[in-house]
Amino acid sequence: MLMSSLATSSARTNNNPSIEVLSTFIGGFVIGIVGAAVTARKITKHEPSAAVECESDSVAISLPDWAHSRSFFERKYESDEDMMSLAVELSAKNVEKGTGGPFGCAIFERDMETQETKLFSIGVNRVVPLGNCTLHGETVACQFAQKKLGSFSLQPKGGKQYEMFTSCEPCCMCLGATLWSGVSRLVCAATKDDASSIGFDEGPVTESSYEHLRKAGIDVKKRGSEE
Repeated sequence: MLMSSLATSSARTNNNPSIEVLSTFIGGFVIGIVGAAVTARKITKHEPSAAVECESDSVAISLPDWAHSRSFFERKYESDEDMMSLAVELSAKNVEKGTGGPFGCAIFERDMETQETKLFSIGVNRVVPLGNCTLHGETVACQFAQKKLGSFSLQPKGGKQYEMFTSCEPCCMCLGATLWSGVSRLVCAATKDDASSIGFDEGPVTESSYEHLRKAGIDVKKRGSEE
């Protein structure tokens, strides 16, 4: 069961996990996401959230009620695996609760001197419930992080840097948002092909897209990439 594997995964504290270590639970995610996609189709039956305002001059973005749990922020995140486990957990729970598509994202704040990390913001796919095609997990997490920081950019400042962990490689829109967000790292679990295999069109994303991020100073880690 996907959630059980995540619980086991998050208990590990390897301080320098490799992409191979992250892949230990990616397989479980890929299996889970296929079932999640079927469940996600039911989301279209939901009424739009009351958080969507009718006025033409304003748009409201909200996380589902379950995502307000302080437990996410009270956990210790000591490794890439711990942080990725949360992103995958968010994607699974979003479908389980019927609050959006099977994609989750978490942004962490790292103290560049001590290397300690803490959860800064989370995001899940809210496209159908909020009637907004731009509300993918990555864009939602970025918007809440920037609101919390009080800045349009998450570029390193004051000895802190921000790192994005996403349950699946971003679509072309979210890759653009990642470039402009100011995050210092992008770590991905499932692949574009995994998403495409269950009906999601991720758009014109190629390896050159990731190379552009790297040239912009963003450290990218995904399946098949070199350490």
